[in-house]
Amino acid sequence: MSLALANLLGTLDLEKLEENLFRGQSTNAGWQRVFGGQVIAQALVAASRTVEGRDPHSMHAYFLLEGDVNAPIVYDVERIRDGGSFSTRRVVAIQHGRPIFFTSVSFQVAEEGLEHQFEMPDVPKPEDLPSERQTVAKLLAHMPERMQAYFAGERPIEIRPTDLSLYMGLKPNPPHRSVWIKAHGALPDDPAIHRCVLAYASDMTLLDTALVAHGKSIFSGEILAASLDHALFLHRPFRADDWLLYVQDSPFSGGGRGFSRGLIYARTGELVASVFQEGLMRKRRA
Repeated sequence: MSLALANLLGTLDLEKLEENLFRGQSTNAGWQRVFGGQVIAQALVAASRTVEGRDPHSMHAYFLLEGDVNAPIVYDVERIRDGGSFSTRRVVAIQHGRPIFFTSVSFQVAEEGLEHQFEMPDVPKPEDLPSERQTVAKLLAHMPERMQAYFAGERPIEIRPTDLSLYMGLKPNPPHRSVWIKAHGALPDDPAIHRCVLAYASDMTLLDTALVAHGKSIFSGEILAASLDHALFLHRPFRADDWLLYVQDSPFSGGGRGFSRGLIYARTGELVASVFQEGLMRKRRA
């Protein structure tokens, strides 16, 4: 297991302060604010610790304020409902006395039902693509200085784009792309850990897909981008330490916002999760 992945698992091991109240720390990955995926994952951990015998199947979240990487985050869980098949939790993330994020999470008992799914697209396999280290070496010179430390350092999730040219932001392209993702090392067998690691990773690269249509890239430094809301649907069990294909598109951007969708497949072809995200997407003022 890489040190970065071990640090991520440490941030997901929340401290219980009181019934329904938890505290989490942040990992400073080189950004000036807390990474949104970390807050999503920690909120899912907090909600899951108040539910027994049911797994999360959907999560709807809103980002309210930037998180301070130097201060702990308190997660206040409200037990909205426990029904015969479903449980609902609402989680508010608080920092410096103010809510910075909130989410609703729905849990369900396991049951059988009708099944169908979109087929996984045919793309290059992760073993046939450059490693993340090789990709970063190509892109590092094109990144703003503030991003270089983050991408040059070790990260808990390895990403392998199936088409590296879409990251260069050279010309407008149809806003579709795919990346392979997986934890940077082996994880414990606990399915809850794999769900929370995927929740963390689901916030990576998705909003950037909206920039593809405009020939822009987060590496250009022209764009101010930040997640506004995030929805995650968990369909099937999976392992986050094996390769997952994150298929992304962006049907719309406008009003200073970009909207993106993602389908996450196990490498064997099963659709394991779906993601929707809207984010701030503004040109930086001089």
